[in-house]
Amino acid sequence: MSDKPIIDWDSFQKARAELGMGFIRILGYFREDGAKSVAAIEAAMRAGDATALVIPAHTLKGEARQFGADALADLAENIETFARQCVEHRESPSEYLPEVVRLRPLFNETQTLFDAEINPLVERRGFGKRVLVANQGFGRI
Repeated sequence: MSDKPIIDWDSFQKARAELGMGFIRILGYFREDGAKSVAAIEAAMRAGDATALVIPAHTLKGEARQFGADALADLAENIETFARQCVEHRESPSEYLPEVVRLRPLFNETQTLFDAEINPLVERRGFGKRVLVANQGFGRI
């Protein structure tokens, strides 16, 4: 495992600024599409189909990178690259099973971090230092 953080928060904030009002909607698309990509990668691995690994891994890589989910993007890229090599050499992707097994937990952890960052009930005191607060002083004098 890398010491690199799961999310590059600077990239996340840049995407947030660039996407503006559409950010939450597009992040929701990433949640849905990412879950489909993870499921497709898992299914392809169960079937031992290297060719079927390539497109969902490539898609997940690009979408994750857009939101600064670099750890997820890096893992998806590794899976894609390995799958392409397997296709070229006509080999089974089975030796990459441990990497594919890491994918869903990392995707879920990434979503949890995104949810914490966009939650309006979280008081921000710098990235990685979030405190859930009950009312944040709303309506107080």
